[in-house]
Amino acid sequence: MNKLIIYALVLVLAACNSPKGDNAEAGDKQTVNMADGTAYILDSTSRINWAASKPTATHTGTFILKEGTFIVKDDNLTGGNFLINIASISNTDLKAGEGKEKLEGHLKSPDFFDATKFSTAKFEITNVTANNSDSASSVNATHTISGNLTLKDSTKNISFPARITIDDRSLTAKADFNIDRTLWGMNYKGPGNPQDWLISKQVNLKLDLSASKK
Repeated sequence: MNKLIIYALVLVLAACNSPKGDNAEAGDKQTVNMADGTAYILDSTSRINWAASKPTATHTGTFILKEGTFIVKDDNLTGGNFLINIASISNTDLKAGEGKEKLEGHLKSPDFFDATKFSTAKFEITNVTANNSDSASSVNATHTISGNLTLKDSTKNISFPARITIDDRSLTAKADFNIDRTLWGMNYKGPGNPQDWLISKQVNLKLDLSASKK
């Protein structure tokens, strides 16, 4: 079997086990405008769940959010941002002593997030638009959120469906989408390395955010 066939087979296997979720559109970094409205402060219960796949397994886990603020005007989300504590990355499908610690350490290493050098990631909202009532998504989305996602030393603007609910005391936002990790320079042992081919480029992120009116 020649190298080209092996390469194609590996890509097919990795793609077949890609995580489910809406596909986030990614592009160049956009300008973040100052939003006008009332501040809603991110609650400590907010979490980001992640899933990453390879042909033989899917690993899942969580990130803890460090801080965040959402801006609301006339019952509409107009802006905001939040910080992700990269060092908080945790695996949830393995048990202690069964590879959990090894995987968490590997994810924090320079092979992936390089958590010692880049301790936080940031998301800054650049635009929010209301969806049509018949819009289909993993979370029955009410809106599409666009924003600059900074991971390590790279920033890309991503757009994804989200379900947003707002009242005079609280805000919640839920989303379930995939991003291509390689756009932020996350390539195991470098781009083009055969070992990286065995890992799906698509990483699933599930946002479960809540905030309270300041």
